[in-house]
Amino acid sequence: MKISLRQLEVFTAIANHGGVTRAAEHIAMTQAAASMALADLERQLNTTLFDRIGRQLILNDMGRLILARAQDVLDRAHEIETIAQNSGFDLHLGASVTIGNHLLPAVIAKIKQDYPESRIRVSRFNTEQVIEQLLAFRIDLGFIEGPVHSKTIQRFTWRQDHLLLFAPPGHPLTQGEISPCELETVPWIVREHGSGTREVLEWACLQHGVHPNISLELEQPEAIRQCVRAGLGIGCLSELELEESFHRGELAPIQVRGMSMPRELQIGMHCEKYPGKGIRAIFETCGVQLDEK
Repeated sequence: MKISLRQLEVFTAIANHGGVTRAAEHIAMTQAAASMALADLERQLNTTLFDRIGRQLILNDMGRLILARAQDVLDRAHEIETIAQNSGFDLHLGASVTIGNHLLPAVIAKIKQDYPESRIRVSRFNTEQVIEQLLAFRIDLGFIEGPVHSKTIQRFTWRQDHLLLFAPPGHPLTQGEISPCELETVPWIVREHGSGTREVLEWACLQHGVHPNISLELEQPEAIRQCVRAGLGIGCLSELELEESFHRGELAPIQVRGMSMPRELQIGMHCEKYPGKGIRAIFETCGVQLDEK
């Protein structure tokens, strides 16, 4: 298909105004450009659309036959533009568990308030899986809480977070600041390999020469909290996952001398992904500057 919307726009404008000069003014084109567009359209259709009477152009039979159809095409194109500019969008987001549970609901609520016709789907993965989904273009954006090792993924810092070690209230390790080596005396309940939490924890342990005695690996933070409450070991989760449990006195933090586990929560996007209206709305809602190259 070689016919362009611009050619159809010129054709209908000339039909409505009876000449190239007034038509060109109406659609903000030069007279020469409008004349060329009409000539190209007639050449592609292999027919004339107007009878030339002096400088006046009058629709011929073929022109009258095509006019309504050309206008219908232009109306539908305008409708598409209107939908794109004024209504919602369809986004598929991937989020690591902590972000999906604690931070994304507020973002989605704001988006739905500002763009009520938008559709947003959220799939929860660990960080490694979010990256895999981004690389395969199965999701539009990924919210991640661990390091990203792919150069194909653009990363945008969103928020700061901290991992905390914790145990049941009254546990010997919660009674005061301890040394890192004391962590090796108890069993650990941790997130699975591939999670951002696990990678940050392993790096911190490596930095402090700690060799954790891992007894359980679980995918869900709630499962880890429940097992720690039951006295099966100590855990490590985001402060976002622990705030309410600490407040209710169900769990208690473990203070380790010199050991801190900060991390960045990031938004990831494939470097070849076009940032459409929905993606830009997400970045704006999150207060993150989108570097559009």
